[in-house]
Amino acid sequence: MPSTPNLPHSPALASKEQSVSDLTPPSTLDPDIELQTHGNPENDPRSSKVSAFKSLGLLDRFLAVWILLAMAIGIILGNFVPNTGPALQKGKFVGVSVPIAIGLLVMMYPILCKVRYETLHHVFLERKIWVQIGFSIVVNWIIAPLVMLGLAWAFLPDKPGLRDGLILVGLARCIAMVLIWTGLAGGDSEYCAILVAINSILQMVLFAPLAILFLRVISGADAEVSYQTVAKSVAVFLGIPLGGAIVTRFGLRKLISPPWYDEVFLKFAAPWSLIGLLFTILVLFASQGRQVVHQIVSVVRVAAPLIVYFGVIFFLTLLMTHKLGFGYKLAATQSFTAASNNFELAIAVAVATYGPNSDQALASTVGPLIEVPVLLGLVYVVKAIGRRRGWKD
Repeated sequence: MPSTPNLPHSPALASKEQSVSDLTPPSTLDPDIELQTHGNPENDPRSSKVSAFKSLGLLDRFLAVWILLAMAIGIILGNFVPNTGPALQKGKFVGVSVPIAIGLLVMMYPILCKVRYETLHHVFLERKIWVQIGFSIVVNWIIAPLVMLGLAWAFLPDKPGLRDGLILVGLARCIAMVLIWTGLAGGDSEYCAILVAINSILQMVLFAPLAILFLRVISGADAEVSYQTVAKSVAVFLGIPLGGAIVTRFGLRKLISPPWYDEVFLKFAAPWSLIGLLFTILVLFASQGRQVVHQIVSVVRVAAPLIVYFGVIFFLTLLMTHKLGFGYKLAATQSFTAASNNFELAIAVAVATYGPNSDQALASTVGPLIEVPVLLGLVYVVKAIGRRRGWKD
C-alpha cells in the first residue's frame, strides 16, 4: 500500500467508534493493538509486543503454525489414507459434509456468545452505524462481486465451469470465518456481528437473483439457483449458533451472574472457536486433498484469480476506510468482511445445481483452501500496518 499521511480522526466517527469500543469486550485473541494504543509511551515498544505475545494462550500464540499443520495433515490424509475423502463426504447437511458443518457451528458459537446483545439497540439509534452498514453493502454486494466476475473472465475465459464456480464464490458473502479473522486482527466484534447479520439477510434476498444475472444473463450459463438452498444454508450456519449464543448469554447471566458468564464461561468457550476452525480446515483439506493433487492444473488456474481477488478487495477496502477516517478496528472489520466469502453456501449451491463432480463444485471447493492461508496472512499484514502507522481508534 502506498505511503499516505495519517488522517485526522473525524469527530463524528470518533464518537461512534468510542461508543462501539465501550460495548466491545477486551479481546483475548490479540491484544497487540490495545497494548500499543493504551500502553505507556515511555516503554520500549518491543516490550509491549513481547508482553502481548506472552499473554496469549498456546493455541492463539502459534495459530499460524496450527493452521498450516492442519492443512498439511489434511492433504496427507486425503492422499495417503484410502477412502478418507469419500468417508468425510458421506453424510450431508445443508449441502456440505456433516464434519464440516459441525466444525463451522463450533467455530461460530463462542464468538457470538461474546457479543453484548443487551446493548446493541443503543448502537442502532446512532446515525453512524447506518453509514457503516451502507459502506459495507456497497463493497460486499456491488464492488466485490463485480471484481470477481471480471477476474473470473480474465483468468478463465476458456473454462466456463471453473469460471461459474468462481463467480458463485464471489457472490457468497461471508457469515462465518470473518468473525475469526476480525477477532485475530483486533477488529470490532460487535460491528462484525452486525455486518454478518445484515449480509445474512441480504444473502437470502440477493444471492439467487444475482447468481442468475451473473451466470445466465452475463455469462450465458444454464443455471437455476434455488432460493431454498440459499435460505437453508444461511438459516443453519448463522441461525443455529446465533440463536444458541443469545439463549446462552441471557440464560446464564440471569441464572448465575453476569461476572461468572464474562469471567468463567467466556474463558472456557473461547478456545473452542479456534479448535472448530482447525477442525474445519483439516476436514476440508482431507476431503479434497486427492482431488486437489490429481487436478492440480485446474486448482492452480482457480487459485490465481482468488489470490488476486482477496488482495485487491482487502487492500482497496482498507485504503478507502483509511481515506474516510475510520479507526483501526472498524477498518479491519470492514476489510475482512469484504474479502471473506461464504464457502459453505457456494459449495452447497454448486453441488446442488451442477453436481458434486462438476468443475463448478471444484472451483467452489478451492475457494476456502486459498482463502484460509491468504486471510491468515492478511491478519498479520493489517496488524503490522496498524502498528507502523500508529492507526488508533
